[in-house]
Parts: sequence; structure tokens; C-alpha cells
Amino acid sequence: MPSFDIVSKIDGQTLDNAINVAKKDILNRYDFNDSKSTVELDKKTNELTIVTENDMRLKAIEDSIISRMMKQGLDPKALDFGEEQAASGNMIRKGIKIKEGLDKEAAKKVVKKIKDSGLKVQAAIMDDQVRVTAKKIDDLQAVISLCRTEDFGQPLQYINMRN
Repeated sequence: MPSFDIVSKIDGQTLDNAINVAKKDILNRYDFNDSKSTVELDKKTNELTIVTENDMRLKAIEDSIISRMMKQGLDPKALDFGEEQAASGNMIRKGIKIKEGLDKEAAKKVVKKIKDSGLKVQAAIMDDQVRVTAKKIDDLQAVISLCRTEDFGQPLQYINMRN
């Protein structure tokens, strides 16, 4: 039976490139002259940490990161913005988590949307992905187009299409 998987992954190297280019953009900006702002990506925990002086600079750094991600072909929905925290002195720290894999809520929404569509397919949650099987490839392609029209709060990729 034909099948495919719905996953939510982000390419680590492309993300690293986007963050590094955003750092360079920020360092070369006039309004960041003599700034103590730092942007660090922890690849093990998939977390981005921004430390800066004020809200205006924090917002500018976030915008720069989002625009770089979009230019690199990454979906900014993969970023989970945390709350601002006071760091030492007059600095502000913000942690941004990078979502990897479909969480349970998003997977349930995907399966519910597929089942409500009335297509003759079976959708099953397997760890951090959703496997969709059907008798015809046309039905699987209909599921892909259906999922592309809906916003599940995470970027989705469709992999492992098999006959």
C-alpha cells in the first residue's frame, strides 16, 4: 500500500548558516554600534539565546533572524519564542526554542483534519510523525494538498513516499 510520513524537521546546517548571517548583519548595523548584544545557538538542546540591552534591540534581532531564516528557505514557525528575562545589569535575555518533530497536539490536529476530510486514507501517529496510507497515490496527494492549506502551528514536510 502506498504511504508517506508527515514530519516537522529543520535542517541544522541551514539554521546555523541563517543565524551566523543574522549575527553578521546585526554587528554591521549602525544602531547596534557599541552594543553588547549576543546571539548563541546551542545545537544540542536546539535553543537560541539572545542577550541585549533593551526591547528595541531585541525586536530588531528577532526580525533579523526571522528574515534570514525565510531567505534560507526555513519556516519561522519552527521558532518558539519564550519570555524575556532580566539578565545581569540592565541586560535582557530571551530563549527561543527550535521545534523538532510534531508534538502530540499538532499530530492530533493533523490526524483529525485528515479523518474529517472524508478521503479513503488511514492516518496514524508514530512517535513524532504521522504516517498516512491509502490504496491510491492520488488520495495521498490529496492529503498533502489538504495539509498545505491548513496551519498547524509547525512547518510540515512530507517524506518517504512509497508505492
